[in-house]
Amino acid sequence: MSLESLRDKAFFQNSIDVWIMLCEEKKWEYSEIKNYLKFIDHLFSNSIKIQRFPLCIKESGGMFERGKDKTAFLENLSKIQSDNASAFTIKLTESNISKIRSFEID
Repeated sequence: MSLESLRDKAFFQNSIDVWIMLCEEKKWEYSEIKNYLKFIDHLFSNSIKIQRFPLCIKESGGMFERGKDKTAFLENLSKIQSDNASAFTIKLTESNISKIRSFEID
């Protein structure tokens, strides 16, 4: 699956699902919290308009195994004291997808 296929489901997506999809595309492990926080910094620094989004941890699953892993990721994220340790709404325009894909893990 790709970011475009995620956009096909809904034009606005939450940052957690965008992060997971980006990690799948780049063959990264999405459960690394510090990389997610850097990703959110990247979105802000590239002037991507995002808004905080209340995401219910228990309802954020999907396929069973991935849903279980995603729930664990969100529970760990909720323990971090940072403005970036949240879910945000992102509009998946072509421009934003390009900026999202420009993110690299150090």
